Amino acid sequence: MYKIGFDNEKYIEMQSAHIRQRIDQFGGKLYLEFGGKLFDDYHAARVLPGFAPDSKVRMLTQLKDEAEIVIVINANDIEKNKVRGDLGITYDLDVLRLIDAFRSLGLLVGSVVLTRWQDQPAAIKFQTRLESLGVCVYRHYSIAGYPSEIDTIVSDDGYGKNDYIQTTRSLVVVTAPGPGSGKMAVCLSQLYHDHKRGVQSGYAKFETFPIWNLPLKHPVNIAYEAATADLNDLNMIDPFHLEAYGERAVNYNRDVEIFPVVDAMFRRISGTSPYQSPTDMGVNMAGNCIIDNDAVCDAAKMEIVRRYYSALSNQRKDYGEGHVVEKLKLIMQSAGIDVDFRYVAEAARAKAELTGKPATAIELPDGTIVTGKTSRLLGAASAALLNALKTMAKIDDRIELISPDILEPITNLKVRLLGSKNPRLHPDELLIALSICAVHDPIAGAAVEQLSNLRHCEMHSSVILSANDEHTLKKLGIHLTCEPVYETKRLFHG
Repeated sequence: MYKIGFDNEKYIEMQSAHIRQRIDQFGGKLYLEFGGKLFDDYHAARVLPGFAPDSKVRMLTQLKDEAEIVIVINANDIEKNKVRGDLGITYDLDVLRLIDAFRSLGLLVGSVVLTRWQDQPAAIKFQTRLESLGVCVYRHYSIAGYPSEIDTIVSDDGYGKNDYIQTTRSLVVVTAPGPGSGKMAVCLSQLYHDHKRGVQSGYAKFETFPIWNLPLKHPVNIAYEAATADLNDLNMIDPFHLEAYGERAVNYNRDVEIFPVVDAMFRRISGTSPYQSPTDMGVNMAGNCIIDNDAVCDAAKMEIVRRYYSALSNQRKDYGEGHVVEKLKLIMQSAGIDVDFRYVAEAARAKAELTGKPATAIELPDGTIVTGKTSRLLGAASAALLNALKTMAKIDDRIELISPDILEPITNLKVRLLGSKNPRLHPDELLIALSICAVHDPIAGAAVEQLSNLRHCEMHSSVILSANDEHTLKKLGIHLTCEPVYETKRLFHG
């Protein structure tokens, strides 16, 4: 059952104020490295119920008169046509998407930086395309011995070779389509160039997870390890923070490992370091905005189990790795849970066993669990959706919401004209049919009005659903997991 555990408005207000304080700390110019996702942060929304997926962008819009965006992309990722797994588009196309998204919110996109530049043909072509669209482009180069050779890095042969990014605002938000872009190096390169020009500026990092002022083994922080199981990230107590202040703060291994190097770079650039620990570099206020710790803990535990099921399904699809599944098993043990924590999965398996057919279960906002099974005209996910809408609208189960006069032509079109071997309606087809019926049938209309109440509902399928089904359910805001088995024994599952 979904319960609010996070005050989103307080978060936006506190976060904006804290960033302004950090700008003032450095004399009016701050390079802010944004880790994670600026848009569509659904992980945060799942583990901190009440957090809006667009919270970070909304926070930035409060600072839009002071902020400009710099988007960083690794030239090697352009050359390799690297794809964002969550969106299915290449990193270079995502840069264009991000520019459009920022501009639509009234945020200034100052430039794009191509890092690890080595005259890659695809990167040259992309730069030409950006410049033809009126976007400023800068090149940053690979530095021999990075990040350990401080003398070389912080010199005219290191950061000094990079293009100096012309910026006009006090807050420069440095973001990227994905990890490994070189955001931190871009920020530190700017500090080097600013210092040579006599410009006061500073650096900070905005990374939502792990949340530094929650306990190390808090479920929200454990859920972050689950989300990054494939990267081998590890939460740990920040030893530099503990030594400097005698306080326990949570950070993750990569930031702790790189901090001595970053600290040395600060000292080489300006003669002193503004930070005593990697935790000091952060500006995240999320931990101060939790209003119901029990709700947040339950949500985080559920996310851990979802991540486990996702890893199992990915392994079955042959693009997941076995060590990720094993790590997630250990993470579940660390959180004191197992797959039985996900009641909706048990309900789906029980329905499938009872009927001998693929089945799906949905947990409704009030905790009620409804199920659906595969039938002649409906897939299991579609059946469960229909039953859920009926239950929430208090419609008698015996009432047919979709007229056979609507269903039969759709199935005939699919099979006879479009060549589908499966006449059953997928969730998107079901919702279109239901919406058509709702034009003249007020009972069907009452069911359609319940669609928004499916957001945040938990759903489990006894078989792996198609990518199209998963996409539709995600749009509805439903949190889906699947058993790692296919409905058929075919070798190809399109």
